[in-house]
Amino acid sequence: MKRIYLIVVSLFLFLVIAACGDQASGENTNEEEGKGSLNRVQESEVLRVGFEGTFRPFNYLGDDNEYIGFDVDIANELADRLGVETEFVATSWDSLIGGLQSDKFDVIIAQMTVTEERKESVDFTDPYVVTGSVLITREETDDISVLEDIEGKKVGVGGGTTFEEVANSVEGADVTLYKTVNDYIQDLLNGRLDVIINDQLLMSHNIQEEDLAIKIVSDILNKDEIGMAVKKGSDDLVAKLNEELENMHEDGTYAEIYKAWFDSEPLIK
Repeated sequence: MKRIYLIVVSLFLFLVIAACGDQASGENTNEEEGKGSLNRVQESEVLRVGFEGTFRPFNYLGDDNEYIGFDVDIANELADRLGVETEFVATSWDSLIGGLQSDKFDVIIAQMTVTEERKESVDFTDPYVVTGSVLITREETDDISVLEDIEGKKVGVGGGTTFEEVANSVEGADVTLYKTVNDYIQDLLNGRLDVIINDQLLMSHNIQEEDLAIKIVSDILNKDEIGMAVKKGSDDLVAKLNEELENMHEDGTYAEIYKAWFDSEPLIK
């Protein structure tokens, strides 16, 4: 009987130690998550980049069915400096962070604003764009010029964006969420919306390039710092991307790319 008791106690202690070991292992796995990302890129000789692929002028399909845009040029330049090729993975906006976490790509370069909430899920590089949101109306609209004016108005914004937060900060605004910017631009043009909120760089480019009958009516409502997102714990990849981004600023390559798309000086040097 005593022997049986000792066996039971020993088995119990073994299970406790094993469980603690599994827990510690799980914690280590979480802590190690993302480490070695730079090695993976270098060994595979491919930098996999996630973005929407429909976001002019940042990332979209050109006439030859190849991705072009500001984000594409930045990604290609970074890949060249890393000595690897780029592979672009088009993904819906609301699936980008999930795709990064499930290793569908190595980095998100998709005009993603750095926020405290997002920092809980991903790590960000230094900002590679500084811009801000603005109000956009039809050309004939004359009663909207500041954020408070959207009270009681039908407002269109992208779901899960910082523009949604800006719109919802005004009590009484009738906010509708969209999956793509093209959809809410179209609803603005058709009169289904009174105003939309989006990035001033994007809208300035699109209004000019596509001769849209809409206009920017406000100053910048809030400054957005746009970063590249990588998997949590990818310190090595973050450091390397920051290093090459700084080199691009110093040798003038960044400003050259920026001016080619926006015909203006970048807000970050």
